[in-house]
Amino acid sequence: MPSLTPVILCGGSGTRLWPLSREHYPKQFLSLGGNGQSMLQNTAVRLSGLCSSIETAPPVLVCNAEHRFLAAQQLQEQGVQGAKLVLEPMGRNTAPALTLAALAAQPDTVLLAMPADHVMTRPQALHRAVEAAWPLAVTGGMVTFGIVADRPETGYGYIQKAQFHTSGAFGIASFAEKPSLELAQQYLSSGQYLWNSGLFMVRADQWLKAMAHLQPTMLQACQQAMAQSTEDLDFIRPNESIFAACPSDSIDYAVMEKLPNDSELGISAYVMPLDCGWSDLGAWDALWDVLPRDAQGNAGSGETLAVDTRNSLLFSENRLVAAVGVENIVVVETADAVLVADKRRTQDVKKIVAELKAQNRSAASTHRKVHRPWGWYDSIDSGSRFQVKRIVVNPGAQLSLQMHHHRAEHWIVVKGTAQVTKGEETFLLGENESTFIPLGHMHRLANPGMLPLEIIEVQSGSYLGEDDIVRFEDPYGRASPTSSGVLGKKTI
Repeated sequence: MPSLTPVILCGGSGTRLWPLSREHYPKQFLSLGGNGQSMLQNTAVRLSGLCSSIETAPPVLVCNAEHRFLAAQQLQEQGVQGAKLVLEPMGRNTAPALTLAALAAQPDTVLLAMPADHVMTRPQALHRAVEAAWPLAVTGGMVTFGIVADRPETGYGYIQKAQFHTSGAFGIASFAEKPSLELAQQYLSSGQYLWNSGLFMVRADQWLKAMAHLQPTMLQACQQAMAQSTEDLDFIRPNESIFAACPSDSIDYAVMEKLPNDSELGISAYVMPLDCGWSDLGAWDALWDVLPRDAQGNAGSGETLAVDTRNSLLFSENRLVAAVGVENIVVVETADAVLVADKRRTQDVKKIVAELKAQNRSAASTHRKVHRPWGWYDSIDSGSRFQVKRIVVNPGAQLSLQMHHHRAEHWIVVKGTAQVTKGEETFLLGENESTFIPLGHMHRLANPGMLPLEIIEVQSGSYLGEDDIVRFEDPYGRASPTSSGVLGKKTI
């Protein structure tokens, strides 16, 4: 009997959830479901409690190479062991992502593809649906899971059911794009349509067979990229130049929509109804839908206060957000941005991100607080020739051995013990002790202790950008210094 391999599709930028979701810290890494865990972490343990007759293998996670350390850290925090992390050099949609996962998995394993940025409030319902669909997938069928619609939703695609199968699944008559409100109401009234969830279950060898028949160019690019992949730490890196030539397409368009009419391939397609409290949290109004609400229909997160306010979402990260006499609005506060939107227009938040990118403003891609593989830093203050950062280094972690051409740095330890390398000298600093790193000096900061190290760093100089880093040694495989000795590459 084959095992079940969860495939976590961890791409996407979540632009409609700006300013909380950013390009370098997208929504799948955020805690939005109300239990303190990120959506990725919730997805990674979503199959916990599945019936014992189905053996579950460690997951395969496919994500953007820039997010590799975030993904690895969150899986580690969740206690997920043995995961394979396949790093896409660039996004190519879900069909190539699932193909990379199939090539990384055992040929006879059953893959369950799950987007990392969805919410399910009743995971036991998913377990029952997976258990019912298991025999279909084991015997070579391809199963997608359709959400039982409870409203005429215009933001989702739909799947039309065909003949009923004894497993509880249906054949697939057709796929439908996001409809108008009038058409969505017709879909709901007919009882023949389900929302397209983006969840798929198929044996790895059957998926590759379908790709060879329907998308041979895509399959060849993925095969060659994986054949010339490299591995470091816990990561599998497909060849970048080869994968760049891979066509971009979704699982639906590339394969699923073609199966019902392709008798030559001989793979049956099914849709299994699923009623599990599902949301893809595509925009702020979707978050309002899943959060608890007060008697006036308001949902709040963080320190919020609503007076004479109805059907609104107030989201605070750092300070009090108060609303008076408003209705159907969204207010989202972060350390460096505030969004105010009509709740009916939250799909258009992506236009804000597009405009920020057009203006080359960093708020489109990064938060003030930036995560690194060794910990994180928060830019507290800055001026024309100075910048102040709060830096936290995880226990046992260290930064790269590096130097800067254009800035000097003052380090003040406020918590923990720092191990400092400065030129040829290495020494320890305790709380309330400090040191100075002159411009052009090779240096490294490390945390030899068992608790987080926290320092305040004051940078001063003519240029304070993150790309003024030349790395000589780096435990995380990031950029090396250039042969000319000029600015190193900015990396995550």
